[in-house]
Amino acid sequence: MTENKTNPLLCDPETGSCEIPAATTQAQSVVLPIDSKPVKIIYYTDPICSSCWGIEPQLRKLKLEYGSYFDIDYRMGGLLPDWSYNSGGISKPSDVAHHWHDASLYYQMPIDGDVWLEDPLDSSYPSCIAVKAAQIQDKNKAVAFMRILREKLYLEKMNIAKWDNIVVCAQLAGLDTQKLKKDYDQDAKKHFQDDLQLARQLGVRGFPTLFFADGDGNKLTVYGSKPYASYENTLVALYPEAKKKKIVSNSPLALFDHYPTLTVREYAELLNIPLSEATAILEKQTTEGHLSKKVIKTGALYLKK
Repeated sequence: MTENKTNPLLCDPETGSCEIPAATTQAQSVVLPIDSKPVKIIYYTDPICSSCWGIEPQLRKLKLEYGSYFDIDYRMGGLLPDWSYNSGGISKPSDVAHHWHDASLYYQMPIDGDVWLEDPLDSSYPSCIAVKAAQIQDKNKAVAFMRILREKLYLEKMNIAKWDNIVVCAQLAGLDTQKLKKDYDQDAKKHFQDDLQLARQLGVRGFPTLFFADGDGNKLTVYGSKPYASYENTLVALYPEAKKKKIVSNSPLALFDHYPTLTVREYAELLNIPLSEATAILEKQTTEGHLSKKVIKTGALYLKK
């Protein structure tokens, strides 16, 4: 009898999650340490998780509106260890291409799945370990680094399992690449294994998974890609004193002071406007020479010049 395994790259748009193969561990009671802010979010993700790319608009909005109340601890999940499985309609990299195209349309975030036809990744472990190495160096740069890894993968079909490509992304994030390589070969691998171990203790079964915790040991979980209100309501449930900071856009380019690159979906989410209006604004700014853009078949990424 063939073992029925969940395929980690066959992310379900309905649940908004990419599930781990054979994730059967029961959650244990784990105390999550709180930093200086009232709420801590442990975010289990993976650079190649399409559903995680799908919640970038919501997370970016949460940071702008409530960022003074929470810290995010980014944990790597190891979505694709290797290709030693055959299940869920995906048995080889080329099977992922069409699925990623569908995910792109569902999340309204640009993804070019042809990377799986042209230069397929053999594992997500190298990029996960690279993010852990970046965190050793600078946590803020590590967040920017993971964003760049995703942009290069989803829009430029870059194989981010290859070290040379990882270095390109690290340089763009302002990281010391020599230190990154040293940490990658040493401490980062242990930190990645620590993430995998904690994931088993917390009962993580897929990505994105966000654990919200307060200083009193109360925990709430948001599993999978959800509308913005789900993340907002979870935060406020744990910390009712949280006050929403209004996102002020003094000019069409103001949001680019917070985030150097934005998709139409992100711009629309942040300003709470229709996609059509966001598209018109961004295209006007591009035509006037204020923005440049990277266009693929399912969307575009805008960058302030």
